[in-house]
Amino acid sequence: MRPESELTLKGTGVALVQEALPDRPALEVAVSRAILMRVAAGDLPPTVRLHRCAPILAFSRQDRASVGYAAAVQAARKAGFAPVVRLVGGRAAVYHEATLACSVAVPDLHPAAHTQERFRELAELLAAALGRLGVDARVGEIPGEYCPGAWSVNAGGRTKLVGIGQRLIAGGAHRGAVIVAGRSERVREVLIPVYEALGLEWDPRTVGSIEDEVGDVPLERVVDAIRSELSVRYELTEAQIDDGTLALAGRLEHEHAVDGH
Repeated sequence: MRPESELTLKGTGVALVQEALPDRPALEVAVSRAILMRVAAGDLPPTVRLHRCAPILAFSRQDRASVGYAAAVQAARKAGFAPVVRLVGGRAAVYHEATLACSVAVPDLHPAAHTQERFRELAELLAAALGRLGVDARVGEIPGEYCPGAWSVNAGGRTKLVGIGQRLIAGGAHRGAVIVAGRSERVREVLIPVYEALGLEWDPRTVGSIEDEVGDVPLERVVDAIRSELSVRYELTEAQIDDGTLALAGRLEHEHAVDGH
């Protein structure tokens, strides 16, 4: 019998997938959703995805209900970002070449009961990883931050470096995080017109990056820091996106595309 929740078990075997699909942004999102569905069904072990992204502007369902959504999509495309429908809640979030996407899918027979615990676990893990790089990383929301959340990771209480969202389904839960390693100005440049179109108030000065705090850090070093923290908690096994997951993601891809693209 599967445990009710595997999110905090020391030594739990976890598959680590680092493949990316930069040429098909909507499929990229669909893969994470497919992994969640297969983990919840018991077809895959608890799985972490950690990968670099192409420029993506991820809109939530709440964003799509906004009267300014079409204008926001147009602004994203004009700035060179592919619009997609994100898997988790929150508001519009940015991924680009100097960010990392980190997602965790775990089985949980009672996912709603462990929401805060899952948020805390990933936020503390990522804060510890950034601490390895010399960042004064803290967990908590910065007033005026974009896509605000109580479990954001910030730098010294000043700027947001990591945003975390969550998606629950029967039998499992997904947490998704975006870690801004560099080029914070690229986040600001696209979010200013996008958030204006969506009618959202925020303070662009709250956008930060690891680079802003400790200088240029190769993305590989950020990956290594996160892997090190994962290894403290789990027994990691390297894995790839298998054929069953890719086939399911292909069937879900259209649900995460914007205007059929």
